[in-house]
Amino acid sequence: MADKQPNRGFFSSLIPRHGNGGGRSAAAATLEWAEEQRRAMVETQLRRRGIRDERVLAAMGRMPRHEFVPPQLFPEAYEDHPLPIGGGQTISQPYIVAAMIEALALQGAESVLEVGTGSGYEAAVLAALAARVYTIEYDAELARTARERLSRMGLANIVVIEGDGSLGYPAAAPYEGILVAAAAPEIPPRLFEQLTEGGRLVIPVGRRDWQELRLIRKLDAKPVVTRLGQCRFVPLLGEHGWEET
Repeated sequence: MADKQPNRGFFSSLIPRHGNGGGRSAAAATLEWAEEQRRAMVETQLRRRGIRDERVLAAMGRMPRHEFVPPQLFPEAYEDHPLPIGGGQTISQPYIVAAMIEALALQGAESVLEVGTGSGYEAAVLAALAARVYTIEYDAELARTARERLSRMGLANIVVIEGDGSLGYPAAAPYEGILVAAAAPEIPPRLFEQLTEGGRLVIPVGRRDWQELRLIRKLDAKPVVTRLGQCRFVPLLGEHGWEET
């Protein structure tokens, strides 16, 4: 399961570029464009590749991904590849986001921890699928801007924390689901400890440049591992992650 880098021009060519679109406001034209992009993203990038959880598909079909990317990358917001968001971080490819969230098998009443807030997009999707989301970000500036963005969007069931995500967030533990949006050399023991019995941890594990996405279920207090495929993420920084370079 690798982050792909296909032709960047397909979706970009559909963005409205001319005046008020024949009497419509620019804002209305942008909303229409974004809705079309989300429909195409869900059908071609997610459903056709095997994402089956209708709640995940619906949440990603509603969430305005273009709000979570830098302005200069707005035309590429719904394309089939990750995008840089500053601080050496990325917003993951839509399919990877969907696959990781689907693996958590959320039903709506869960408390979830996300490690690696980034721009806040994945946390926003999680917030549509779980009762409470705690998201922790190592980079102080990314944490600040994500907190402001999510607050503006009225997503009141998300708490953004600045800190070492490899240690989890014990203050709100235990969690039914933990999603790690950065690559660890090994499964951080603190994260597994903070799972409920029967809880699920989704995390990329491996080298800095290439990893394996794993689903770890906590059954009888022991890890049961399912391998979901190959992937490539930015490194997890912190005590149980990688050192900064």
